[in-house]
Amino acid sequence: MTALEKAASTLILADCGTTPPGAPTPGTVLLGLPLARRTVLAARRAGFDRIYVLAGENDAIRPVLEGTGALVFPREAAEAALPPGRIVLLPNRVVAGPQWLASLREAPVQPGRLHAIGEGAVVQTDEPVPLARALAHASTTSSVLAAWGAVLPAGLPVEGVAPSLAMTDAAQIPAAETLLLQGLVKKEDGLLTRLISRKISLAVTRRIAATRITPNVMTLLTATLGLAAAWSFASPALGRQIAGGMLFLLHSILDGCDGELARLKFQESRRGGTLDFWGDNVVHIAVFSAFAIAWSAANGESWPLLLGALAVTGTILGAGFVYTYAMRPRQAAAGPLLTTVSPTRRSRLTGILDAVARRDFIYLVAVLSLFGKGYWFLAAAAVGTPAFFVALVVMALVSRFGGPAAATRASSGESAA
Repeated sequence: MTALEKAASTLILADCGTTPPGAPTPGTVLLGLPLARRTVLAARRAGFDRIYVLAGENDAIRPVLEGTGALVFPREAAEAALPPGRIVLLPNRVVAGPQWLASLREAPVQPGRLHAIGEGAVVQTDEPVPLARALAHASTTSSVLAAWGAVLPAGLPVEGVAPSLAMTDAAQIPAAETLLLQGLVKKEDGLLTRLISRKISLAVTRRIAATRITPNVMTLLTATLGLAAAWSFASPALGRQIAGGMLFLLHSILDGCDGELARLKFQESRRGGTLDFWGDNVVHIAVFSAFAIAWSAANGESWPLLLGALAVTGTILGAGFVYTYAMRPRQAAAGPLLTTVSPTRRSRLTGILDAVARRDFIYLVAVLSLFGKGYWFLAAAAVGTPAFFVALVVMALVSRFGGPAAATRASSGESAA
């Protein structure tokens, strides 16, 4: 652990000062959450140890932050309230996600200098008392910056961190929503998911974020669409195959909304992660079973049923292994489940397995279904799902018994000799 990771990190939210009538406030709801509440929850997720708000006696921000763990800065005991370490000052109308806040907490800066970041600042200091004294008398970002600037020399711009967006005009709301939604995109997304599915799911999430629809409700809805697709796929008729392909594709696209909603509104849970994981696998089992029935009916032979059995067995074994190996170790922990195939070590092999587990294959199923042959995908699934399970077992054995060096050699194709 580095010295920076050991040091305390403190976020301070201050008022922007005078703003035009009708301008957004800390209580303005943005994608289902008040602006200041969203920032505090994001800061918690980003790893900040404490969060203070500079608030007056009648400040409307107090009820917005109820239950978040944020505290009104104790002006009467200011010197004892601010510990040494990383101190970040931001407007209470800033638009901030966990990743951006984490970058502020971790970015390398010159100690003992005032580094401006938009309308805020970042300071790394072992002597916070002068800064705390300023907080005891200031209420706005500009007044705090002026007071801090009197005791600290200016530092260089913070490298690798984009300027903050502090909302002062209602016209900024669409841009603020887009900024937050883009932060939901996963780096693990496949090409077609990134180019097509994610764009559609984010558009849907934007529209339902302010409603009472929960992530678990979206999970159940998408699972229902997937099961409806399986019912359609069970017949070799062209119309049923096309309907199945479209429903399956819609299931895949909307399946991203539950995770997006959960991350956007800080509603991740083990129950939700488990429901999503097994819901997807139940749908895949139903679809592969339907493919086997349709293909057998189409050619009047029973061998497609064997392919279906292989695909279903491989899916069950693979899902059970991933859940046990990558998800159950975190059973006692709060927060979202780990859904990659390797919870600790990353290698070329685990990267390949993660890529294979992505959902871009559904686009191939949709194309085949347009020709009434969606069930042809069963041939690939009958080979791919058992192979995926075997690869998972090999990866786990290499990691457990071969040690890190052996795991690296296995992932790069090197001989143990």
